[in-house]
Amino acid sequence: MSDLIRQTAAQLADALAAGETTSVEITQAHLDRIGQVDGAVHAFLHVDAEGALAQAAESDARRAAGSPAGALDGVPIAVKDVLATEGLPTTCGSKILEGWVPPYDATVVRRLREAGMPILGKTNMDEFAMGSSTEHSAYGPTHNPWDLDRIPGGSGGGSAAAVAAFEAPLALGTDTGGSIRQPGAVTGTVGVKPTYGSVSRYGLVALANSLDQVGPVTRTVMDAALLHEVIGGHDPRDSTSITQSVPDLTDAVRRGATGDLTGVRVGVVKELGGEGYQDGVQARFQEAVDLMVGAGAEVVEVSCPTFVHALATYYLILPAEASSNLAKFDAMRYGLRVLPEGVDSPSAEDVMRATRDAGFGDEVKRRIILGTYALSSGYYDAYYGQAQKVRTLISRDFDAAFEKADVLVSPTAPTTAFKLGEKLDDPIAMYLNDLATIPANLSGVPGISVPGGLADEDGLPVGVQILAPTMADDRVYRVGAALETLLADQWGGPLLDRAPSLNGAS
Repeated sequence: MSDLIRQTAAQLADALAAGETTSVEITQAHLDRIGQVDGAVHAFLHVDAEGALAQAAESDARRAAGSPAGALDGVPIAVKDVLATEGLPTTCGSKILEGWVPPYDATVVRRLREAGMPILGKTNMDEFAMGSSTEHSAYGPTHNPWDLDRIPGGSGGGSAAAVAAFEAPLALGTDTGGSIRQPGAVTGTVGVKPTYGSVSRYGLVALANSLDQVGPVTRTVMDAALLHEVIGGHDPRDSTSITQSVPDLTDAVRRGATGDLTGVRVGVVKELGGEGYQDGVQARFQEAVDLMVGAGAEVVEVSCPTFVHALATYYLILPAEASSNLAKFDAMRYGLRVLPEGVDSPSAEDVMRATRDAGFGDEVKRRIILGTYALSSGYYDAYYGQAQKVRTLISRDFDAAFEKADVLVSPTAPTTAFKLGEKLDDPIAMYLNDLATIPANLSGVPGISVPGGLADEDGLPVGVQILAPTMADDRVYRVGAALETLLADQWGGPLLDRAPSLNGAS
């Protein structure tokens, strides 16, 4: 395995700045790795080798001229296939958008290009970001690099698997109910959901407008901070974008990396643990809390009673917004068009029905039906309206908890990665994987998942989640970096050093 692909994004940026390597060499090394292992992992839906190498050559020319575009100029990245990329396919993991090439870039993608970061390709995902395992992709599942028979989380399993398998040093994901943090937990990577509205959603194919948030997928907390600072900030083209500036995240990481948490109040959320959580997950989480105490943190238990209703609330609000958003896939403007069989002169409605039947997968159809029902006349107040009221109560619970603690912590996911196919026929069991991550999306607060170790039962990664108040993203980075340092000292190196090499995969 090339030494270049083992280095973090920060290390690669330093090597580029020192003239020790070139962006072309780094990008080619990652393309070679993709060619070696992605047949087994299936993290990518589309690889743009020619485009990535051309962007890398431009980066090298800028550095040679002494005018790099930014700290990460020349460091390659993978992008979840739910973000519009000019000239590259954007399918959202769905047959209904197969082959669609957007005529524009999402704002976050444009910011990557402006920062000089070569785009390796587009990563696999659950169709329209609906899922917790990346098994609902119309193009086949992604496999967890720790165990190829297990899921990499979802919906952004492709981005997490690409980073965990050393196919990309960085990736972008989107988090609607945990789709960055939960894959991070089960693949041993770092996943961040920024404060809602602090990173542009323009060019993100929406699942649920009030929940979706773009964020970093990386191997270290510092790499996440560097990427977050590239993509964050106000965007006038996004009506949900907030004008407040992103805090200094890299400085927060440097402060946290000392391992000192003196004076930090850490709240352990009573409702995000216990029954339903795997023993090995609970054990690693408690060890992480003990390390924080040893580093000077003051740990208190906090109760957020309405969190027990978060899953039900989410699965009323999300399908309702999704059913509205997916109405635009009508076979008339773009994407797939299927003519119904046995109909001589099909109406627009006939074509729409046949197209949606052929183009949408079972999980998407399920959520459209749920959402349409929740919004229907006579049921709106009983279901969607009530869910919005509970959402307000969840936000109030967060406010009360943050009066007692600077950050809140919990396991990121209740279990380690389960086997492919194990929960496909049980949607409720699948939905339960997002128990701990959903509350943050309902309230808009930022969160990070940091690798917490390996569960005793199966030797698979466990994640520790850290949450902070809105626009206090620097807190999750400081505490995340401190925990990362404390754990790495205990382990003798990063958790991913223990991952299978995948050498010989094809």
